[in-house]
Amino acid sequence: MQQIINFIIRNKNFLLFLLLFGISLFFTIQSHSYHKSKFINSANFLTGGVYNSVSNINGYFNLKSQNEILAEENNHLKNLLYNSNTKTDSIFLDTLATNDIYKFRTANIIRNSYSATDNMLLINRGSKDSIKEDFGVISSKGIIGIINKTSRNYATVISVLNTTIKISAQLKKTNHYGSLTWNGKDPAFAQLIDIQKIAPVTKGDTIVTTGMSSIFPKGIPVGVVDNFKLDNAENFYEINVKLFNDMTNLEHVYVIENSDKVEITNLLSGKTNE
Repeated sequence: MQQIINFIIRNKNFLLFLLLFGISLFFTIQSHSYHKSKFINSANFLTGGVYNSVSNINGYFNLKSQNEILAEENNHLKNLLYNSNTKTDSIFLDTLATNDIYKFRTANIIRNSYSATDNMLLINRGSKDSIKEDFGVISSKGIIGIINKTSRNYATVISVLNTTIKISAQLKKTNHYGSLTWNGKDPAFAQLIDIQKIAPVTKGDTIVTTGMSSIFPKGIPVGVVDNFKLDNAENFYEINVKLFNDMTNLEHVYVIENSDKVEITNLLSGKTNE
């Protein structure tokens, strides 16, 4: 306290000058509208900059929660989109139907492999989230794979970059369909086989799912035709497909449940539910 008093005594002239200068500045601003507006604008600029910086910092730390919100919104939109496509493609359009065939759940990939021939992924959703074997997995860009096994909290996914998997896919513009496979080489490309040579294939054509299985709805993006050739028998095309997904850089995904899957599987296996 004594040091503060000594400082004031030593600098009393300078402090008095600052006080008088402040008072004169205050009266000048109050009595002149031009000076007053300039002062307010300057103050707003400074405080606005501070609040903007604080907002940017808060926004950075809230990215995770915002991403989760966006994922849930995308999930809702996918439910509307693919269920709408399914109902529109039906022979009889039931305007009273309220149950959606496809249900989407969000998940995060916590482990991913892409350099082996039998690549698998691990997601942070399991049986407690109603995830089951043979559910489809996609991202906002396109197809990822198929659920293989589940535990309570986690599930493994057979990646499209797995030489044992085959997925029904087609040329979007003509509906000619075949099987999507992977030759175990480049993780950026998959191969579409069994497309008959009468199909008009061109580079850049879009490849989508057919909806003929009980796993994926029709129209989920896969990739585009990069190049193609006829097989040795010259009956079918072998098409190299550039995948929409960067399979080496994945995070947020959606798990697809077909609520009619059991009924379809039972019917195809000869069982009926009367």
